[in-house]
Amino acid sequence: MSEKMLKFVELGQQSPPKRSVKNRNQDFKEIYEDFINRSAKEQSSRCSQCGVPFCQVHCPLQNNIPDWLKLTAEGRLQDAYELSQSTNNMPEVCGRICPQDRLCEGNCVIEQSGHGTVTIGSVEKYITDTAWEKGWVKPIKVKKQKKQSVGIIGAGPAGLACAEELRKSGYQVTIYDRYDRPGGLLIYGIPNFKLEKFVVERRTKLLKDSGIKFVQNFEVGNDKTLYDLQKKHDAILIATGVYKAREIDIPGQKLENIFPAMEFLTASNRKGLGDKVELFDDGTLNAEGKNVVVIGGGDTAMDCVRTSVRQKAKSVKCLYRRDRENMPGSSREVENAIEEGVKFIWLTSPKQFIGDKKVNAVEVSKMKLGNPDTTGRRTPEIIKGSEYEIHADLVIKSLGFDPENIPKLFNAEELAVSKWGTIKIDLKSMETNLKGVFAAGDIVRGASLVVWAIKDGRDAAVQIEKYLNSLETKKIKAA
Repeated sequence: MSEKMLKFVELGQQSPPKRSVKNRNQDFKEIYEDFINRSAKEQSSRCSQCGVPFCQVHCPLQNNIPDWLKLTAEGRLQDAYELSQSTNNMPEVCGRICPQDRLCEGNCVIEQSGHGTVTIGSVEKYITDTAWEKGWVKPIKVKKQKKQSVGIIGAGPAGLACAEELRKSGYQVTIYDRYDRPGGLLIYGIPNFKLEKFVVERRTKLLKDSGIKFVQNFEVGNDKTLYDLQKKHDAILIATGVYKAREIDIPGQKLENIFPAMEFLTASNRKGLGDKVELFDDGTLNAEGKNVVVIGGGDTAMDCVRTSVRQKAKSVKCLYRRDRENMPGSSREVENAIEEGVKFIWLTSPKQFIGDKKVNAVEVSKMKLGNPDTTGRRTPEIIKGSEYEIHADLVIKSLGFDPENIPKLFNAEELAVSKWGTIKIDLKSMETNLKGVFAAGDIVRGASLVVWAIKDGRDAAVQIEKYLNSLETKKIKAA
């Protein structure tokens, strides 16, 4: 074992410093400063290099975390980057937005022993940001071009990861996306204070420079049907993600100034990108001077409350029907929100929205946690007679996402979907019931993490390549 490792008994846990609350609440810049080289090496050296690396086991991408931590501790940053990017198409993104406290860091052996986890996410971000600065990140150089082409529907993390892997193998790849910029959730859903947009833009530019074609403002079903794309390409991947907001069926839901989370976040992100956003400019989707109530407890809800703070809301409250320990989002994001002045009202559920034309209050009920449900989580129960009102000028619903009706949208009614509306695939081949059409990411598994979408995209690339190879074999035999 290198003498540079196992320093956790000598060195304490250290994360990159956070900008002060006063400063970070004034803008949308990322809140964490960068590691300096010495600190990154020191923190990497705390890794215990354990025999069973639970950090790696609990990473959806199975990243070789102990190995690139060791390389970082030894000052071999380029080698660390090469190893990191070999299993992850967007390490600089995952280092910023993955809920490490629930994945790699939360399962770190020295964390379990009470020494404080290795700050894996911060080191991952540092390695890749250094690689970009040093010019180590290069476009793909295809050794042998292949004539076969793949059409990918959706320019989110699953589609981008699949496209990159297929391009490495020499395939002609075209990505079709309904929005005017590639990136999907990464560009329009996640705020800059977690993921600045230049990080996404330089990654998509790299893919363009690698020969991957992007067709933006393209709606499958309107511009071309799924069957039209099948005729044009040898294989298709559907990686649209899930964007249909879940509704809350209570009285007053039709009142004005009640919006789904993605509509609110997209307006803010577009404004940050320099777009003209009429509903933001006229104050409708701008939280400035308003009493904001966000309903939900996931990471998207945290994005909404923290965005509202930066838009200079008068007050920001988050309603969640369970307690803090049972929130589905990252505990780190909850802590950041509390630091920034968000008030959390735990064990509270909305009963009705109150107002004439526009919402002016939310009537809520207090909750208690009952017996565990089938998932093991304790079921929230309403406490009778506990109702009271919370003043609200703007209500943001962050209750999760469901799939859109893809067969109808794509004019492909034969495409099979599950009872939840997600696309059905063969779990081994990732192929749908339509020959040569594959699916991956949230549109298959339901709303999930970016890191899972990247994994699904990489897995889909493997299966699509197998399929395309089989087509070539059949052609050779037929000849």
